[in-house]
Amino acid sequence: MSSQDKTTDSDPRHEEDQSSPASEDNKQVICLGNNEVKSRAVVKYSAAPPPSSYALLQEKTDLKLPPANWLRENAQLGTAGTTVLGSSRKSKPFTRYHYYFTCMYSADAFILSDLRSISKLLKIPYSKSHVSMAVHRVGSTLLLDELDIQELFMRSSQTGDWTWLKEFYQRLIDQKWQRKKKSKEQWNEKAILSKFLYYSINSDGTAVPVPSDTEQATEEGCGTAAEGPSWPFSLSLSRSQGLRNDFVRNILWTFEDIHMLVGSNMPIFGGGRYPAVSLRLRDNNKPINVLTGIDYWLDNLMCNVPELVMCFHVNGIVQKYEMIKTEDIPDLENSMFSTRVVKDIAQNILSFLKSNCTKEGHTYWLFKASGSDIVKLYDLTTLCEEAAEEKCQNPFTLPVAVLLYKVASNMMLKKRNYGTIRTLLLNCIKLLDEERHPQIIASAHYMLAELFQLDDVSEDEGNGESLRGGGSEDSYSDEEEEEEEEEEDESCSYSTSSEPQDDSKAVAVIKSVVELSVPEKYKSTHQIRPNCAFPVSQDKEEKCRLVLSYVLKGLKAVDNSIKKESDLPAADPSTPIPLKYEERSENGARDVEKEIALLLDRVGPCNEELKVTTRSGMLPGTWQHRMKLQLFLKASKAYFVLSDAAANLLKYGRALRYIKLALQCHDGYCSISGGLHPQVLLFHCQCLSLCGDVQLMLAQNASNRAAYLEEYNYQTKDDQEILHCLHRESSCQAFSMATDLASDPEYQLIVSSKCYEAAHDLLTSGVLKDLGQEQLGQVLKRLGNICNEMGVFYMNQAAAMQAERQGVRRSVCVAEQELWKKSFSCFEKGMQDFNAISDSVNTALLLCNIGRLMRICAQAHCVATSEHSRDEFSPEEALYYNKAIDYYQRALKSLGCREGHSAVWDSVNWELSTTYFTLATLLQDYAPLSRKAQEQIEREVTESMMKSLRYCDLQTESARQPLYQYRAATIHHRLASMYHSCYRNQVGDESVRKQHKALAEQHYSKAVRLFISLSEAPCELLRTLLERVAFAEFTMAGQNSSAVKLKTLTGALEIMCETRHAFKLIHKELLEQQEKASDSSSSSELNTEEVVKLTGIFEPSFSFLLLQLIKLSTAKEEQVKIYKNVYSRLLRAEKSIPLIQRVSLFMELLDQLKPPTGSDEARSSSRESNPKDSSAS
Repeated sequence: MSSQDKTTDSDPRHEEDQSSPASEDNKQVICLGNNEVKSRAVVKYSAAPPPSSYALLQEKTDLKLPPANWLRENAQLGTAGTTVLGSSRKSKPFTRYHYYFTCMYSADAFILSDLRSISKLLKIPYSKSHVSMAVHRVGSTLLLDELDIQELFMRSSQTGDWTWLKEFYQRLIDQKWQRKKKSKEQWNEKAILSKFLYYSINSDGTAVPVPSDTEQATEEGCGTAAEGPSWPFSLSLSRSQGLRNDFVRNILWTFEDIHMLVGSNMPIFGGGRYPAVSLRLRDNNKPINVLTGIDYWLDNLMCNVPELVMCFHVNGIVQKYEMIKTEDIPDLENSMFSTRVVKDIAQNILSFLKSNCTKEGHTYWLFKASGSDIVKLYDLTTLCEEAAEEKCQNPFTLPVAVLLYKVASNMMLKKRNYGTIRTLLLNCIKLLDEERHPQIIASAHYMLAELFQLDDVSEDEGNGESLRGGGSEDSYSDEEEEEEEEEEDESCSYSTSSEPQDDSKAVAVIKSVVELSVPEKYKSTHQIRPNCAFPVSQDKEEKCRLVLSYVLKGLKAVDNSIKKESDLPAADPSTPIPLKYEERSENGARDVEKEIALLLDRVGPCNEELKVTTRSGMLPGTWQHRMKLQLFLKASKAYFVLSDAAANLLKYGRALRYIKLALQCHDGYCSISGGLHPQVLLFHCQCLSLCGDVQLMLAQNASNRAAYLEEYNYQTKDDQEILHCLHRESSCQAFSMATDLASDPEYQLIVSSKCYEAAHDLLTSGVLKDLGQEQLGQVLKRLGNICNEMGVFYMNQAAAMQAERQGVRRSVCVAEQELWKKSFSCFEKGMQDFNAISDSVNTALLLCNIGRLMRICAQAHCVATSEHSRDEFSPEEALYYNKAIDYYQRALKSLGCREGHSAVWDSVNWELSTTYFTLATLLQDYAPLSRKAQEQIEREVTESMMKSLRYCDLQTESARQPLYQYRAATIHHRLASMYHSCYRNQVGDESVRKQHKALAEQHYSKAVRLFISLSEAPCELLRTLLERVAFAEFTMAGQNSSAVKLKTLTGALEIMCETRHAFKLIHKELLEQQEKASDSSSSSELNTEEVVKLTGIFEPSFSFLLLQLIKLSTAKEEQVKIYKNVYSRLLRAEKSIPLIQRVSLFMELLDQLKPPTGSDEARSSSRESNPKDSSAS
């Protein structure tokens, strides 16, 4: 059989009738008889070879004699030759077309049945013979199959399946039922027809092998490995359960607006002038009646055959041939019928069935007795449930359940109609007994779980419908649900008579078959929809809980089917898990390495099978084994998603519990799997990474451990039962140490690190080397981060130890040095990981942390002589500070420039400036005069201060700008003080003294300007101004000329007047302090003691200036009078008055000396000479 002979609805390019070449030219067939109807037939599947021409028998050929090839299987005839357009094998009802329906299910098809059943339905008003059909609903499609009551009742004596139906039939329908036997004449007619077909084959009569059902199934490709479903297996049911093919071709037939999927075995011949014809044998003595005409017309119409060849015989002797066009059949003599009436019959029957066959999974029986005009519809499922005997089983249950399952599985492949899939599967599960059919139930539950995609994929991917969002085209409003329920509760009857129905057991009754011929007599008022819509939920936890509930039911079904039962107890959530915290601080890293390393031993070829029976007694390769693998993996994914969601909500105890369950499910998977598939390994790497994340967050939030412990120990009933199912296969202890909630943050950091390392080892192993590159980058980033966290942890511990010995004169202990080494080692390893992924920003941050570690080392080498004093600045301190500077400069080099990562750049810049400033301050305050000369120390201080000043970014607006300004002002103040000191103490070289004087003036003026712009450092501003006044006084002391002294004193008084701005800020803060005095919780940034100390310096200095000015002044009497008045008030001021009053007095006196004509800042700026700083160059 060639591949072009088979088509499926999944490939619309091959939707053509290859059995009928005529259809290629005209698929839209308008059949003209006495009326017009529209018909279109598309072959969806064909197992028949291309049609060949038939042999024209000679006149007088005796058809009673068998041909040489009689009863041999032939591809041209299929099964028609041996069964005469029927089946040689007695199938159970409703089983003959399961296979094709599951592969070609479409919501567009209203009816699915075979050609004979469709014809029988449409002939009901014309025929007096009985009609017995089973009807089922799958989605919006009705499935019809002949229900041979006589055959079923014969079987009931052997199986007992149909006893209740036989009793019901005899009680309500035919009390004197007995099996009717076919006459000898009927058998002779069938034999003659069979011989005629074999005579008509234009060949040498040799038998052509017909592919078996298994081969057809394989070739047709439904559920194959290449295009198969994601679930682990296809059902391996016996043929008696109805998954074989009894039809040569399946045709999607559109009759007016009715879509039907029809199975047909009618032989089609062709060739020459007649590309497609059907052959019929008729007794010349018997005219063609209406029933036969309708049969012939419908057969050709459904198979899209344009012509009919009729062979007439008399007593088996061939007389003549006659060719009739299909559209002429309704107008034949003695068999005239209206095609429009047939169309009306079809529409009325479809409406009747759609309105009454409303319950999915129920078996309905459409019955019309011989000679009767009444058609009744029974719900056999309801009748079976009402039967008294418990052993009563509906024989349709398994075939219907299997069909629902197969349809759902094929719809899963198309990734659409998720609400319909869920409804089909739930109805399938409802119909089956778990003890008898665990395989179908387990697989159905797995598919229900698969409806919720938990993988990391785009929610908009696919066919526009999101599984995550739970959207479904089958969803409907509450109002529609209520209307549907009301309609289902009502007993639908289409009788126009008001008389009560004779048969109360019938769901619906057609009082007279004549009604079926009336146009639109029956209208479908019941809109078929699934009983359940796909659950709409945006909550991840709710979705995962649904998935886990389905997984649990699937696992139970699998476990119940395994003969060997396990006695392992379920996990008890009230029993605490023993956590040996005291041992882990020493051996934690070694234990975690040992346990996680076991995972690498499980990595093997993914096609490797287990050689021994599993712990539960399950045999490798069985459906139970394959199903458990998938269920364990699905559960692991669900718990992973739950853990990730909990971590995002900062519920780290819950997150650890879920990731523990995820890893336990994975351990169970590994226990029954011979090797791990690369995709499974990739997912496991994600689990390990998430476990590391959670342990890291627990270490960082150790203060909330009590709440996390409560979350961690909680377990739902489903969790306990899933754990019990896992214990049947594994101890689930492979990752116990990695998922325990410890109390030691160091242990948690070690566990986190080892989880990342295990994930890294997996991703760099040979199996995943080429598959996990994207994930490898993420794991390396996590490794770098955990190394940084561990480095910071050890660094903080070292700093804490250092703080404990503060003020105690002793050298660095060994424990501190070990912590430094651990911290430095972690930082170095983290940099290697970040360098591997070219992450310059994080590399810079780690270099910055190493710089901080070097500063801590430097501080540890500071030798304190008492609580408030220390020795000289040591060489060890200088060494470590210079190392810190080197690491900070490397961090800036790693960043390159400020653009793109300004926050990190500013942070490193600030730390570098701080380190230079600290180094200079310590050199200045604790000068190592025993090792270095004063001039060398001054040069080093100046150099470090200027470098620190260089990294103070005063231009860029940022949160740190005030800090930079304060730092710059302090640097200028310190440099000014240093040059001031040098100027006072310098003896000899006058040029050097002048340079120091100029530099002191320059730095004082810059410091004043910056302190004024800050407005939050009044004490510093006041101190700087007072030092500047003292500098002027010292300068004046060395001057001999009165005029020069007067000029210097006048300049000093102007500087003194600038202190008014500082006193104004101090006064404002003192007022705020008074207002907040009643609030004990309020705290002021103003150092009152410092203010008192500075006012104590200000007052005598101010008095001295005024006195000297009065003595030396040659100015107008008015100005001297002001000086004297201010001096007098200053001397008479009481020393015991409150500070705020003293500050107010100073402001008032300063205002008298020189009323402000502009801002103090402007006056300060106007006097700046800004000489070039020779040191800076």
